[in-house]
Amino acid sequence: MTQNPDWADRTEQTVLDAAVSRAPALGWNARLVREACEASGLSLGDEELLLPNGARDLAALLSRRHDDRALEALGRIDAKSLKIRERIARAVSERMEAGAADLEATRRCAAFLALPVNADLGLKLAWESADHLWRWAGDEATDWNHYSKRTILSGILIPALTMRWFDGRETAEEFVARRIENVMAFEKWKAGKDFDAPFRKAANVLSRMRYGARDQATS
Repeated sequence: MTQNPDWADRTEQTVLDAAVSRAPALGWNARLVREACEASGLSLGDEELLLPNGARDLAALLSRRHDDRALEALGRIDAKSLKIRERIARAVSERMEAGAADLEATRRCAAFLALPVNADLGLKLAWESADHLWRWAGDEATDWNHYSKRTILSGILIPALTMRWFDGRETAEEFVARRIENVMAFEKWKAGKDFDAPFRKAANVLSRMRYGARDQATS
């Protein structure tokens, strides 16, 4: 028998449902959290236990719901049948549309995350989304490329999602296509460069300084 989600998981989603329906009128703030919790039958103590960081926790729940929704849609696609740029374009597109399903609430949440005090959370959530999308795309890198790929994709996702919420799908899709093309051009250029050469040269110089040119020549 499948075990039911625990109280926190169930209640978080119930509160989030209530918040999504109320956010267009209330905005994304402490009042929204209280009214969503109250509508879900939670006391102030329950609210503090479930969402200790208030509207920030609620924003994280919404972003992760949209990640799950995007991954569900992507799960019906064979990533291996697509070129890497097509995978990333499709992944970003599905993530944008996942949030667009709750468009008015998503707009309020985006405005909340755009506040300087919430910039850290916005970056963290964008990184989480980028990580999910790269994993779906088949990325298995464990070296510095793991981080660089997610950093680059986060830099595409943040403006792309904002464009999708406020300027529409066509504008956002065109932006994503241009940015992916730029990234792929950079990767192609980078592939022909030996970026380790300066480090090797520096290592050789330091070695000669330490051991002497004659020792290096005869070793």
